[in-house]
Amino acid sequence: MYTKFENGECVIICVYIDDMLLFSTCNDIVPRIKLFMGSKFEMKDMGETNVILRVRVIRKGDSILLS
Repeated sequence: MYTKFENGECVIICVYIDDMLLFSTCNDIVPRIKLFMGSKFEMKDMGETNVILRVRVIRKGDSILLS
């Protein structure tokens, strides 16, 4: 897990083998990080996740539930 806190914003990148989750407190940061990461590594954007490592990810309003 990689984290970065800057100017009151937080970014968390979780990596497991060849899977990656990207979380941020600011939606404007996400496209910039995807663009940067894509310039350094071959990657495919799968959009918002529903399941990772057999864990369901459920988004409800401002919350994220893991099941």
